[in-house]
Amino acid sequence: MYLAAIATGWILGFVWPRRFVPDGVSTALGSMVVVAAVVLFFYSGAKFRAAGTPVPGNRPTTAIVRMGPYRFSRNPIYLAFSLLQFGLAVWTNDLWMMGTLVIAIGLMAAIVIPREEEYLETKFGTEYLDYKASVRRWI
Repeated sequence: MYLAAIATGWILGFVWPRRFVPDGVSTALGSMVVVAAVVLFFYSGAKFRAAGTPVPGNRPTTAIVRMGPYRFSRNPIYLAFSLLQFGLAVWTNDLWMMGTLVIAIGLMAAIVIPREEEYLETKFGTEYLDYKASVRRWI
């Protein structure tokens, strides 16, 4: 989903450029956010691997991960993807990419995450419900 949003934003920005950040700050700020997103992604993935559960969402989850960034967010990998696209939008100074990020987050929040939460509730029951009650979805 995020890859499609980034590609769509980039294409729209190439055809109809729309800037939204002063050029003097776009590269520095955007690159810092991209680095933070990459670090969050790899740190989150490492916690999944340490718990013995696969990172790809198309494979069965084997454990509820509560360590690292999962103490603060139930979806730090999706947060990392959102930060990555935000950072790329700022770095490239592309308002279209920012717009497609809003759409991607909306689709994730309305379709993807609720479906995953339903799966986890069915698979883990009260263990996941307790985790869900104690940790925010995003941040």
